[in-house]
Amino acid sequence: MPVNQDGAPRAGRELRYQRVYDLVTGLIADQGLEAGAKLPSTAELSAMAEVSVISVRRALDELAHDGIIVRHQGVGTFVAQRRLVSQPGSPGTLLGTISDGVSPVEFSTELVGIAVGLPGPDHVRALGIESGQPVWEIARVRSRGGVRAVAELATIPLSLAPALDEDRLAAGESLYGLIEERTGITEAYAEQFFQVDRPTAWERERLGIGADDTVMRVRGVSYSDDDVPFDSYLQTYRADDFVFYVSGKRGPRLLPPPTGAGRWDVRPFGAPSAD
Repeated sequence: MPVNQDGAPRAGRELRYQRVYDLVTGLIADQGLEAGAKLPSTAELSAMAEVSVISVRRALDELAHDGIIVRHQGVGTFVAQRRLVSQPGSPGTLLGTISDGVSPVEFSTELVGIAVGLPGPDHVRALGIESGQPVWEIARVRSRGGVRAVAELATIPLSLAPALDEDRLAAGESLYGLIEERTGITEAYAEQFFQVDRPTAWERERLGIGADDTVMRVRGVSYSDDDVPFDSYLQTYRADDFVFYVSGKRGPRLLPPPTGAGRWDVRPFGAPSAD
């Protein structure tokens, strides 16, 4: 008798929907179906697996949740695009760390905003700067095929990058490439914290998602070759679209762990302090 991981027998209903789940994944694998390929209808799957339509619908819900299929009402069920592989701990540009498992993926970049302000307490700690030292705050959104995938906030001390070319950033050029060109600073490594969460209002607006969706939030700091922190950043990914890969490294932990929600804001000049 089939059993769960804890050794308990599976319930009959679970076994029926699991049969459909295995049938669909088997069809995709055995027939080599690519993203966008249409799958059998609910009625056809019900007949093929010899289960009820209710069991088929539950299996399709699970398959959609796992990112294996996509469903379009009135059109049908299709094989989903392969989840992208992100290696956020790798040095270099964000887009250079994202692939389809084989090669880098093309994204478009939208510059949402660029401003100068005063860093919140957690930025001060992470960057090792004074609270009154001005910083750049650069907000961007990365899209793939017209779908917003990653929202970014970069916070960089003006003392390290006195000038940034807004036009070139708006044209999609690499922020780190511009910093290297103007200052000689390159990213040697990064330290990061990962959090799976419901999206904030800012993240919902930037990614076009709902309050019940799930995001992977990466809070990190980039360091130069001489261990100088130069970017305190936030990257928010649509969690259902990505698989995350992290390679371990030896070395001291420099980034202080977050305390609660933290104070990762950048305050406009002239605005009163919340302290």
